Amino acid sequence: MSENARVKALEQIMSATHGADEDIDWPAAEAVWGTRFPADYVAFMGRFGAGSINGEAGILLPLPTSGPQWDPAEMAEETANARALWAAEGGRAAFDVDPESILAWGVVGGADILCWLTTDPDPDRWPVLVCGRHTAEVFAVYPYGMAEFLLRMCSDEFDMSPVGITFWDGEQLGFVHWRKAQRRWQEGRNPETGEPDPYAGDFAD
Repeated sequence: MSENARVKALEQIMSATHGADEDIDWPAAEAVWGTRFPADYVAFMGRFGAGSINGEAGILLPLPTSGPQWDPAEMAEETANARALWAAEGGRAAFDVDPESILAWGVVGGADILCWLTTDPDPDRWPVLVCGRHTAEVFAVYPYGMAEFLLRMCSDEFDMSPVGITFWDGEQLGFVHWRKAQRRWQEGRNPETGEPDPYAGDFAD
């Protein structure tokens, strides 16, 4: 598991108890996307993995995989959604970048997509790009990596929230790995809290 100072700082406000090492095949992921990934994202995948934060924000897998109940969210679909939003908003007239430089790593329940802007050849220098549907600006760039962005956002360090909904409340954040969430669902429990849930269960569509 890779260590990273930003991820360690994030862990101080968001426990990794319900996280898991994602054990990503990074050479395979790099081959698919044609790039290596930021060190903080690699470390996050090793400490937390993909999953949800407080049931309202999701961190995406770099490659598709099958889940026991449903397939977890991954980068390709949300990257396509972010690039489609860019085109729908006017393309370069709205935000003057090559759409191929938009790469999604997370989503927020208010339909905002958290991305990197991959114009720098060094992935550790990629800023966060928020493609928002309910934000002040549709496209906003923040000069932080993924982990620092999450840390600052969830510590209320922005004058205006960069996303459309507040999924943190100033207390300990909750992260749940996607596999654990699906196991809870199959056991009839709420995927986020683990409490009994009459609407959860392993049933066919």
